[in-house]
Amino acid sequence: MATTNNHVTVLEKCRISPPPNTVGQKSLPLTFFDIVWLLFHPIQQLFFYNFPHPKSHFIATIIPKLKHSLSKTLQHFFPFAGNLLVFPSSSKKPEIRHVDGDSLPLIFAECDLDFNHLKGNHPRDCNLFHPLVPRLENAFKETDDIVKIPVFAIQVTIFPNSGFTIGLTNHHSLCDARTRYHFLMAWTSIARHGTDDLFLSNDQLHPFYDRVIQYPTSLDDMILSLPPIQTIDESYRVPELVQHTDRVRATLVLTRTEINSLKKCVLVQVPSLEYVSSFVVGCGFVWSCIAKSRVEVEGKEGEYEVEQFGCAVDWGARLNPPLPPTYFGNCLGPIVATTKTTLIIGDKGFPAAVELFATAIREGVNCKEGVFKDAEEWLERVLQDVPTMTVAGTPKQNVYEVDFGWGKPEKYESISIEFGSISVNAGKESSEGLEIGLWLPAKQMDAFISISKNELENMHSVS
Repeated sequence: MATTNNHVTVLEKCRISPPPNTVGQKSLPLTFFDIVWLLFHPIQQLFFYNFPHPKSHFIATIIPKLKHSLSKTLQHFFPFAGNLLVFPSSSKKPEIRHVDGDSLPLIFAECDLDFNHLKGNHPRDCNLFHPLVPRLENAFKETDDIVKIPVFAIQVTIFPNSGFTIGLTNHHSLCDARTRYHFLMAWTSIARHGTDDLFLSNDQLHPFYDRVIQYPTSLDDMILSLPPIQTIDESYRVPELVQHTDRVRATLVLTRTEINSLKKCVLVQVPSLEYVSSFVVGCGFVWSCIAKSRVEVEGKEGEYEVEQFGCAVDWGARLNPPLPPTYFGNCLGPIVATTKTTLIIGDKGFPAAVELFATAIREGVNCKEGVFKDAEEWLERVLQDVPTMTVAGTPKQNVYEVDFGWGKPEKYESISIEFGSISVNAGKESSEGLEIGLWLPAKQMDAFISISKNELENMHSVS
């Protein structure tokens, strides 16, 4: 046993590479959509799997299977084993490069916490989850002109006789949720079947590496000229999770029936909308309930005169021409709704929040001037100094389909919502439902649960 951290003991640290002589040296230039994420936090996911067997069985069966299948997967998704290269002293764009011998860190660990408690939906101490997701390794200088930044890490943690978790951490410049989901679908397919034959036969899983996004080169110049990127050196670090004494995470599950009740309520009060998606109505409901719970606990409505709610929209299908579905990388643009807090905490706060969010999305995706009309203002819009809640995840990629061969996940947690987000994913019991992950102070979480429960009951009784 190597090291111990809180309730987690490291059993093995290893590095996984693609099979020898299968990748060689390859480079993937970053686009504006990738480079911008150098300024933001990594993405951290945690999957819970039932495994009612002792640690010895885990070591003998699960570890070899994961190592073998991961290596085979990296043969096709080489950037996950590569490094992000930044060239601070030149105008050259960053790139992800793989050379023979590159690898990613894979940690196997053991935890003595209550597996069933952690995988629940009820409020749980957020600090308990931190040791279950790996940190990205530190940046380092390859030469005076090149800084290397590791982009991916995996940790698998056994809870003897109960289950295990798979924690993933990726630098956001590596890829977005869509690409990461394609990687997981390939890895799970190879793990279930023992070979990559089925993966190779399915063109819908093959990553598309060509840089075909057409956008103004001025966007590259703008993002590369920002001081935080110009001054990147070996001291570069992505933000890390912070210990909090009063924060908890919980999951709100909205069934299809509840979502339909919410939609009916909105369309009755705001008939001009005509249609709202499950995603928009779920986000609007949570946005309103979070604002109400904050004001109820803090009693400081006036201090939050203006606030924002935003999400990242996948522009891939909206480009001309549209991107291939398996394009590797990022292609996201921000949508931000701004309002006065008073508008979303009153009796009609929920419909108002949905209308604001739906309008922001509609105006953003239907912009006649095109996707890049105000791209130079994206960062300014996202980083405004006002309370902002954003969305991580998407119901379009069903996290409960990540099955390595021992069954679907029992629970999914987006750990990186602790950087200021909620997570929105397809439900476990039904993909037509939603699971919304939250991270709030404990007293505010209690208020949120009470408020959301009462509002759902009232809407259901009316409908």
